[in-house]
Amino acid sequence: MTDIKNIGRFCSTNDNGYIINDSNLEKVKPEFYKVIEEVVENYQKHLGSDLHSVYVRGSVPRGLGIYGVSDLDTIAITNRETNDIDMKWVDKAENDLNRKYDCIKGVEFSFYSIEDMIETINFSIIPFMIKTHSVCVYGEDIRGKLPNYKADKTLGNQHLVNLKNQIRQAKEDVVGNDDKEDILDCCVWIMKIIVRAGLALVIEKERKYTRDLYPAYEIFSTYYPEKESEMKQAVKYAINPTENGNAIIVFLDDMGTWMINEADKWLQVHNPQKVSNMKM
Repeated sequence: MTDIKNIGRFCSTNDNGYIINDSNLEKVKPEFYKVIEEVVENYQKHLGSDLHSVYVRGSVPRGLGIYGVSDLDTIAITNRETNDIDMKWVDKAENDLNRKYDCIKGVEFSFYSIEDMIETINFSIIPFMIKTHSVCVYGEDIRGKLPNYKADKTLGNQHLVNLKNQIRQAKEDVVGNDDKEDILDCCVWIMKIIVRAGLALVIEKERKYTRDLYPAYEIFSTYYPEKESEMKQAVKYAINPTENGNAIIVFLDDMGTWMINEADKWLQVHNPQKVSNMKM
């Protein structure tokens, strides 16, 4: 079992308040080199000329990767629409790499078209992640073509506007599910969403952002001390997920319902049109 540690940091910003990307190839620890190489090889082999570029995001390119604990989250930018590309090979490739390498908890392949990435009229989380939390490991780096981002209500909205549906989906995925690995994956997914949503509730006051769970939990707890223990439990579940579906449901019925209500209040202030549409 992995202990909860005070690991992580808030994103640095420049003089104009824009988030600075602190990812760098030089920060990647040597134990992750080989698996990154094989990920790129898989993308090249299966996508061929459809592959535009590959990015690694998250803790690993920031030098915060923990052996055997961190995931290797990767993004492939494609030259064609992803619906037109054969993805049948992905599950096997991920499973093979997960079995082969102990240094990572899991490998994730994901795919987005270049056209979708450079369409920046509306906020989208993947261009944001590429711009602020990723490093290019293959191909042409598009980060210079993407807009700058601030820790503001636009970013907060992204974490709160779909929270109700995400919690509902998690409950549906857990109820009656006998697949322990599926339940564990769902637990990690929804608990990370809840912790980051907690930060989003105070983002307009703090003007700070992080994907890291511990600092998000800490800053949430300064504003909502009465919910500190529940948010700490969410961090624990994200790091050490439970296969007990009933325990997840109980938590989501309690803390999840509270978070939904707080998200609705936040959206009423910062995105009232979206709340109105959700209630129609």
